[in-house]
Amino acid sequence: MGEYIYDFGWANAAQELGIMYYPKLLVGVPLSPATAPRFLTAEGEDRAALVDALVRAAIEYAREEGCSGVHILYPPEEDARAIAERHDFAHRLTEQYHWRNAGYRTWDDFLARFTSKRRHQLKRERAAAAGQGISLRTVRGAELGPEHAERAWRFYEATNLRHPWGHLQLRRDFFHRVFRALPDQVELVEAVRGGKVIAGAFNLAHGDRLYGRYWGCFEEHPFLHFNVCMYHSIDECIRLGRTVFEPGAGGEHKIARGFVPTPVHSVHRIFDPQLDRAVRAFIRRERAALEQDFARGEEIAGLRPLPGR
Repeated sequence: MGEYIYDFGWANAAQELGIMYYPKLLVGVPLSPATAPRFLTAEGEDRAALVDALVRAAIEYAREEGCSGVHILYPPEEDARAIAERHDFAHRLTEQYHWRNAGYRTWDDFLARFTSKRRHQLKRERAAAAGQGISLRTVRGAELGPEHAERAWRFYEATNLRHPWGHLQLRRDFFHRVFRALPDQVELVEAVRGGKVIAGAFNLAHGDRLYGRYWGCFEEHPFLHFNVCMYHSIDECIRLGRTVFEPGAGGEHKIARGFVPTPVHSVHRIFDPQLDRAVRAFIRRERAALEQDFARGEEIAGLRPLPGR
């Protein structure tokens, strides 16, 4: 399915050219559109040489298995550049929306970056929860138990069953295993109304970053999604001094709520010369359009410049 670096258009073009696009070799982490090293090496080793060897091995394996090419998703920018230069991969930029902490001490500091009209909108949307009798909290660490893992599964299941595009790719046991194995990284946002948990979001924290993964609800209320998935966790990031909140792939509605267009990287080596030329031409056009968004990221998100900038 592309793992959030969408390439359906490339597959369609391949079909029109009579080229088999699948299978393809993908280097990444399933269902995790988060940037991180994709080739792991031990400390003290010559990392550049080992990455080169692993990339060459991936190319050789893909050819032996009859794959159409190799796709390395969400590597750090420096790895993407090195692989593109040394192994003739096409370097693609795509877009996510990230919240960044500009040294905010309070939620009001964050709101002050917006125009009066936008501040009023965000205040109104955030205040909706209290007016609906809904309270929000984050459960983390020693507070987490099997019941929270079960809720995370039910939120995920509810979202997928509610929408026609829903597809249950994870199983109930996945959530229980993750909650047991990563108690210091897992966080569950819970929305409570009338003593019952009615909605929630399953997030992961690492260092100074928060990663938004899945959400779901058992009741529908205006602005509930914004409060559970964005506003509450932004406030928590400010309180805890976290620097970045990555809420996952897609969702242009995030821009109006202070999430800034941010580049993410992938590199692609397609073996058929005709399809490779077409893909590289597309990537060049796509990059030219996106680089304008990245240069104007805070402006696009409606954030006014900080004093002194």
